[in-house]
Amino acid sequence: MKASTLRLLVALFVLAISFKATAQQPKLQYFRGWDKDAINVFEPTKADDTPYEGFKIRIGGSFTQNFQSLTHENNPTYVPVSTTNPTNRNLLYGVIKAEDSLSVNLQGFNLAMANLNFDFQIEDGIRVCLENYMSARHHNEFWVKGGYIQIDKLPMFGNPQWFSDYFRVKIGHFQPNFGDMQFRRSDGGNTMFNPFVENYILDAFATEIGGEVYAFLPGGFMGMVGMSSGFINGNIEKYPSTPQGTNKEVTKKTPSVFFKLAYDKTFDNDFRFRLSASMYNNPSIQRNTLYAGDRTGSQYFLMMDPALTNGAATTATAQFTSGRFNPGLTNQINTVMINPFIKFKGLEVFGSYEIAQGRTYAEDLDAKRKFTQLAVEGVYRFLPNESLFVGARYVQASGRPQGFTDDISIDRLAFAAGWFPSKNLLLKAEVVNQNYKDFPTTDYRNEGKFNGFVIQAAIGF
Repeated sequence: MKASTLRLLVALFVLAISFKATAQQPKLQYFRGWDKDAINVFEPTKADDTPYEGFKIRIGGSFTQNFQSLTHENNPTYVPVSTTNPTNRNLLYGVIKAEDSLSVNLQGFNLAMANLNFDFQIEDGIRVCLENYMSARHHNEFWVKGGYIQIDKLPMFGNPQWFSDYFRVKIGHFQPNFGDMQFRRSDGGNTMFNPFVENYILDAFATEIGGEVYAFLPGGFMGMVGMSSGFINGNIEKYPSTPQGTNKEVTKKTPSVFFKLAYDKTFDNDFRFRLSASMYNNPSIQRNTLYAGDRTGSQYFLMMDPALTNGAATTATAQFTSGRFNPGLTNQINTVMINPFIKFKGLEVFGSYEIAQGRTYAEDLDAKRKFTQLAVEGVYRFLPNESLFVGARYVQASGRPQGFTDDISIDRLAFAAGWFPSKNLLLKAEVVNQNYKDFPTTDYRNEGKFNGFVIQAAIGF
């Protein structure tokens, strides 16, 4: 039996079991779900009165199918692939003729993405989560995203009240709690929490091995400190004691340290205000992927991607970050994100201001390239249970990529509307326009832009 057929049968079997389990999903303690009820939920609250009733297992999943009609174009100079291959390396994906003015519409159904989640209540106040990608643009095969244990009580020590009321410990291979945008981003098949189709241009997301300690204080205050390996995978390599190749310093494995402070308060049940500030730092590491750690991929398939990747025809798997930009801060990185959130009845406003700086191993030790990102989005939810919504989002990112002499900038304007037939189903549509500015004339993104619409159907349970 072909591997693809076997994976399909396994996925269908798991889906059948999952749908059967949906009607009798157990309630878990200190848990953020996978359906509409988890929208605008950030860190799971400590004010949880769910009783402990023994070991429980909850099987959940997320599925997303897109239809896109997007057009991209650029205007770079002609640059051959090589001296023996005269093909213009600046052709965009889908362009047939090597003309100076390049534009093409990419329309159709994209690869469906699917996630599979297992959540376990193993003790009073102790929960384990295992997250998996069943199908994704970057990794089409079954892929484990990560897993962690979350400890909100200490039954082995008699459940001391001070810990149960105010503290939490999280240990495992998981996404560091950097910024609040992570609670609204699309993650493979999980697009339920994002009122728009795609994530920000600079997409701060990675999974790393480490731990976090939380303190939930009276009055709506929360503090978190965490430490991780700084790698997306495990790493036990022994590095040379001298710089290698073009590297300017010895390869190191320094842990990443990150912090978060948040204030979250609801007034008179109609007005909610949240403000958080996060910081992530690693002074020197072989390869950090905070801005390149997504193993699923963008929801804008092959937008502003070249027709050729390293001389070979581009595929959706090879170019999986369409519409995003990786600042390339892989060796040294220090980044700060500030997120305000306001919700008044059906109106919500979310913002993000991000400053990231650092370098690669090949850059001078005192080099510090800087990127900034500003985003603001407004969403209005209406009808009973806020089953309908409309929204607008603006994102602008700028900075100097490695090897560039000047800053570049990218901006995006998107309008969206969505409908929840139930808390497990979502249908949404987005109209988007994205522009690439100040790229060199020899770069395929010179005077680049794309626009059009995407229709997205999602399931989450």
